[in-house]
Amino acid sequence: MTDIAFFLAATFGAGLVMSLVKLPALLGFLLAGFLLEGAGVRELPYLDFIAELGVTLLLFGIGLKLDVRSLLGREVWVTTGGHMALSVAVGTGFLWLLALLGFPLLGDADVGTMALIAFALSFSSTVFVVKVLEDKAELQSFYGRVAIGILVMQDLAAVIFMTASEGDLPSLWAVPLLLGLWPLGWVARRVWRLVPPGEMQALFGLAMALGPGYAAFDAVGLKGDLGALVVGMLLAGDTAASELSHRLFGLKDLLLVGFFISIGFGGTASGHTVLLGLTLLLLLPAQVLLYVWLLDRHRLRRRTSVKAGLLLGNFSEFGLIVTAVAVSSGMLEEDWLVVMSIAVAASFVVATVLNARSDGWLRLARRLMPMHPPHEVHPHERPISFGSARAVVMGMGRVGRAAYAELTRHYGLEVLGVENLPTRVADLRADGFTIVEADAADGDFWARLESTGQVDIVVLAMPFHGAGKLALRELTASDYTGIVAVVAQYDTEVAEYEELGADVVVQLYEGAGTTLAERAADALAERG
Repeated sequence: MTDIAFFLAATFGAGLVMSLVKLPALLGFLLAGFLLEGAGVRELPYLDFIAELGVTLLLFGIGLKLDVRSLLGREVWVTTGGHMALSVAVGTGFLWLLALLGFPLLGDADVGTMALIAFALSFSSTVFVVKVLEDKAELQSFYGRVAIGILVMQDLAAVIFMTASEGDLPSLWAVPLLLGLWPLGWVARRVWRLVPPGEMQALFGLAMALGPGYAAFDAVGLKGDLGALVVGMLLAGDTAASELSHRLFGLKDLLLVGFFISIGFGGTASGHTVLLGLTLLLLLPAQVLLYVWLLDRHRLRRRTSVKAGLLLGNFSEFGLIVTAVAVSSGMLEEDWLVVMSIAVAASFVVATVLNARSDGWLRLARRLMPMHPPHEVHPHERPISFGSARAVVMGMGRVGRAAYAELTRHYGLEVLGVENLPTRVADLRADGFTIVEADAADGDFWARLESTGQVDIVVLAMPFHGAGKLALRELTASDYTGIVAVVAQYDTEVAEYEELGADVVVQLYEGAGTTLAERAADALAERG
C-alpha cells in the first residue's frame, strides 16, 4: 500500500502542477513516470495491466462513437497509406543524415533498419488524440472523425506488422469469430435493451469490451484492444451508445493515467538515448505538413486539414509496441525502446503546445493556402442552410423531440432539427421530421452555417453540458439575436448557461415537475 500511495502522490502532484500552469494533466503523468524511473522507484507490478485496460476501454469508447462510413472515405484510407509511405521515406532519409553526423545507434544501421524505425515513427497516438478531442468537446467534429479514422487504419497496419514480424499467424478460429461478429452485434443490442440503467449499463459495457472484445480476439491470435474497438463499432448507433460511453468515461480516464506513467518506465535513459530521442522531434513538422497536404488534396477545408494535421502531429504508443516487437525479434537494439519512449513523451509535450495554439496556426495557413471553391469542397464540408425555419432544435433525443413537437403543433412554427447520430436521423426523417445531420457541438458546423438571421428560437437540447456550452458560445459569436433556450441537468449548469447569455434555462427535473403538475391538473379537470 505504501508503494501505491507514493505513486498516487507523485502522479497527482505532477498533474496538479501542469494544470496550474494551464497545461494538460497528462503531461504531468508522463513527467511522473520519468521522475519515478529516474529516482530508482520500482514499477508497480500491475501498472502495465492498468495501462492496457485503459487503452482497451478507450478503443471501446471510440468504437461506440465511430461511424463505419467514416473509414470508407478516400480522405481516410488514401491519406493513411500516402502518409505512411511518405513518412517512412522522409524518416529514413532523416535517420541516414543523423548516421552521417555520427549519432550513436545509427552508425552500423542499414537502410532496412532505418526504414523500420521510420515506420514506428509514422504512427500517431490514439490515446493523445482522443484526450485532446474530449477536452475540447470536439470528438464528433468532422476533423476529429477524420483523424480517428486515420488512427484506426494505422492501428490495423500495426497489427499486420506485428503478426508478420512475430511469425504467429492468427488461429483458424479467427475466421468464424470474424464471421460471427454481425450476429453477435444483433444479439448484444437486444440484450442491451433489457439492461437497466445505472451501474448495470457500465458493467455491460465493461463485459462486452473485455469478453467478446479483448479476450475473444486475443484467444485467436488477434490484438485484444482491436477487438474492443470492433465490438464498440458493432454497438455504435444505438440510442444508448452515448450514455454507455459517458458512464465509462471516468473509469477509462483514471486507468489511462497508468498508461502515461508506464511510458516513463521504458528503460534507463542515458545521454545519447535522450539526445537521439529529442532529435527525432525534428520529424514532427514534416509529419504535420504531410497530413495537411494530403487532406487538402481531398478538397477538405483549410480548417479541417490544418486542425487534423496538428492533432495527428505526434508519435504513438503503437510506435513503442512496434519497436518492442522489433527488439524481441532481434531486428533492433534494446536501447531503441528508451529512445522511442523519450520521443513519444516529448512529442506529446510539443503537440500539446501546438494544439493549444491551433487557431493561430490556422490563421497563418489561411494566408498561405488557397481556398477551394465552395462547389468543389468535400460534400461534408459544404455550407449548411437553415432554409426558412423559424425555430431550430439542436439535439433530437427525447427532450429535443418533445420541444420540436411543441413548437410545431402548438405554436405553428416551421422547425428544423439538428442531430449527429445517422441512425436517429434516418428514423426521424422516416417519422416526418425535418432534420439536418450535423453536430451542433462541432466548430466545423458553425463555420459552415450560412445564416441564422431568420431564426427566432434556438433550443439547445444536447445531452452533455460541455456540448451545450460550446454550441451556446458559437451561437453568441455568430451575432445571433433571437431567443436561446437551454436544458440543464444540475443547478451549477443553470448558472453557467445564464452567465453565457442564454435567455431561457430549464432545469431538467424542475421542467419535469412542472409538466407533471400541469398534466395532473388537466386530468383532474377532465375527470370533473
